Amino acid sequence: MTPTDPPPPERPSRMRWAWWLLAYASLGLGILGVLLPGLPTVPFILLSAYAAARGSKRLHDRLLAHRQFGPMIVHWRDHGAVARRSKWLAIGTMVLCVVVLVLTAPRPWMAAVGTGVMAIVGAWLWTRPEPPAQ
Repeated sequence: MTPTDPPPPERPSRMRWAWWLLAYASLGLGILGVLLPGLPTVPFILLSAYAAARGSKRLHDRLLAHRQFGPMIVHWRDHGAVARRSKWLAIGTMVLCVVVLVLTAPRPWMAAVGTGVMAIVGAWLWTRPEPPAQ
């Protein structure tokens, strides 16, 4: 049993309702992230899948079957992998956000902190393996 596997069905969790709530709340934030620049989508969808595995089998199955999110969730769950296209999109978005930060931040240190955080996240993201070829 891996850390991402749901608990055995014969032993329902006392915290099932909390996992259910977290799954739907993070899914909502992930959907908002598709529409709002600066709000990440992927981490919220992955969190939603993780929580749904513990709180809502129906939602978990729907996420895994989703045309866009399903493969991403499976690659992360099974390999800790991120597709190269996703890496490039994330890095490109972060670069765009850095430009906006530099141009609009009221204080230089604010832009520097935001840029530093994005640089660390980008470096970490780039070190993630890519999913195995199909």
